[in-house]
Amino acid sequence: MHTRTVFFISDGTGITAETFGNAILSQFEMTARHVRLPFVDTVDKAHQAVRRINHTAEVEGKKPIVFTTLVNMEILKVIHTGCQGMHLDMFGTFVQPLEKELGIKSLHRVGRFSDVSKSKEYNDRIEAINFSLDHDDGQSNRDLAGADVILVGVSRSGKTPTSLYLAMQHGLKAANYPLIPEDFDRRQLPPALVPHRRKIFGLTINPERLSEIRNERRPNSKYASLENCRHEVSEAEAMMRRAGIRWLSTTTKSIEEIATTILQEIRPERLSY
Repeated sequence: MHTRTVFFISDGTGITAETFGNAILSQFEMTARHVRLPFVDTVDKAHQAVRRINHTAEVEGKKPIVFTTLVNMEILKVIHTGCQGMHLDMFGTFVQPLEKELGIKSLHRVGRFSDVSKSKEYNDRIEAINFSLDHDDGQSNRDLAGADVILVGVSRSGKTPTSLYLAMQHGLKAANYPLIPEDFDRRQLPPALVPHRRKIFGLTINPERLSEIRNERRPNSKYASLENCRHEVSEAEAMMRRAGIRWLSTTTKSIEEIATTILQEIRPERLSY
């Protein structure tokens, strides 16, 4: 049973409102029901949002928490004056004081990209995502020189989700390669990766956790057995040490934490937030 309903209202996708709102809410031990209201870009839609918020307040007997990232002041006024919730306006809280301090007006644009067809940053992110998909799980050795980072590790250690996160959130071209028994027998990195050693970052994982993850995919297989997982992790970590590769354990870390650590270590020249 949730303790409070939280609304995320935006005239764009709402990603900023929800990301920032969740970061704040994570400081409190509570169970929240999330309601996402993106593309609230007219006064009529704002009134509809107010009706939903007020209905929730009436039914639950508690004020909903309302996070907004709304550029249009007329739309924002409808929410602020009409809703029976606790309203936290991201732009009003942070953008307006910055305007005053910097002495310049903000762009006041809707969403992160006002016109994606004209945004180099957006196009670079799409290119990075395509690159990461093409180079997922060692599918391709083509254009590894163009990679910003190359992740290595045993199967199911978190390489693919981390690669895609780096591409989607930071516009980085991230390739990833699994370390397999053939690599352990040779006691060397895959040959295609050797020239790009400075871009390589390793991921490892606790064998017990790895066995649990693999058993969800292939139950009762040798691939998922604890003995095999211990062997693969041990061999992979030994290989990383021999090759002088920076690495970390993903066992208890979120994708965001893993990506941040990689960015601090690799420090790619082309970095977008």
